[in-house]
Amino acid sequence: MLRIPFVSLAPAEDAAATRAAIDRVIARGWFVLGPEVDGFETEFAAAMGASCAVGVGSGTDAIALILRALGIGPGDEVITTPLSAAYTALAVMTTGARPVFADIDPTRLTIDPQQIASAIGPRTRAILPVHLYGQAAEMASIEGLAFRHNLAVVEDCCQAHLATAGGRPVGTIGVAGAFSFYPTKNLGALGDGGAVVTNDRALAERIRRLRNGGQTDRCHHVEVGINSRLDEMQAAILRARLPLLRDRTRRRRVLAARYRAALSGAPVDVPPELDAGHVYHLFVVRVPSVVPGARLPPSREASADGRSLGGGGQPYQTSQKTDRDARSELQAHLATDGVETLIHYPIPIPRQPAFAATDPAECPVASHVCDEILSLPLHPGMTDDDVDHVAAAISSACARA
Repeated sequence: MLRIPFVSLAPAEDAAATRAAIDRVIARGWFVLGPEVDGFETEFAAAMGASCAVGVGSGTDAIALILRALGIGPGDEVITTPLSAAYTALAVMTTGARPVFADIDPTRLTIDPQQIASAIGPRTRAILPVHLYGQAAEMASIEGLAFRHNLAVVEDCCQAHLATAGGRPVGTIGVAGAFSFYPTKNLGALGDGGAVVTNDRALAERIRRLRNGGQTDRCHHVEVGINSRLDEMQAAILRARLPLLRDRTRRRRVLAARYRAALSGAPVDVPPELDAGHVYHLFVVRVPSVVPGARLPPSREASADGRSLGGGGQPYQTSQKTDRDARSELQAHLATDGVETLIHYPIPIPRQPAFAATDPAECPVASHVCDEILSLPLHPGMTDDDVDHVAAAISSACARA
């Protein structure tokens, strides 16, 4: 049976360059904050269209360090999305600030600028949009809001290496952008790693200091920093892989286009590509929990008998098979056909117990979307036939339902 893993992490065409990078670091005997990190920072900044890059320990640390460098901390609020890895909001909490969740746009699936506007309050200091699954948030509107309210925009680019928003590189639109090099990312290391990109050299220098214990030089700590340094081994590996990123991104786009064509008649919803700069970190479909054609409004209310209400207070037209979990059944069917799938993300961040103390607002659109989304395999090692196999398996599963 053909088996299609969700992702392939073993070095492939980059194996020789990766091995050479590892051997180079071992032979040099310099493992922390050395020439590999310096070289990668220069090369990554250029690739992302930024003036500066600062290598750090993870994407989570990258977000937190940007916020700290901006002076954001206890008593402040940062508006962010409920649909992301929880680490986005956890990074806010590590600074002592409070994450405030604004619901998502039901089509783009990124944070809704109208909901951001409603969430802005006297303690708001920053907006933290996530460029989700490789597609940029609606940055023009977010920029306008930030300008009118004198707020910083900090971009979570951890799923969006080389993505653009309206032709502009993500990470350079706000004050700074945070990237992750977790192994599954479009540019992945063989361990954890992250980086900040910015065009603000003073901000970059403060982040360099904060990532290294607040040191100005050896044994002189001028402020309270942390230990979050991209190590030489991961930097060298990333330098070996960075030159391949553009070709790999093109391949992701080709595979995504093939998925879209192959799934055009399948009873799953494929979120639209709303920006040509989409880099397809993930290819996500929605397995509808309502009858196809029913439209999800910006908010959901509950009737007296507990049913979900749609626009005008009318009940949603739910499937007759309400006792079945269509998404789980589809996943199980795909597994029997050798196709591995995942869910990004099954629980909206505000419903995670870790955030209960922040008194998070309900985000009904995100909650609904979390019940429907399913991530299909998409990585540069896939063939066109692999995509066709996945699409055919989805169609056959739905035909049996």
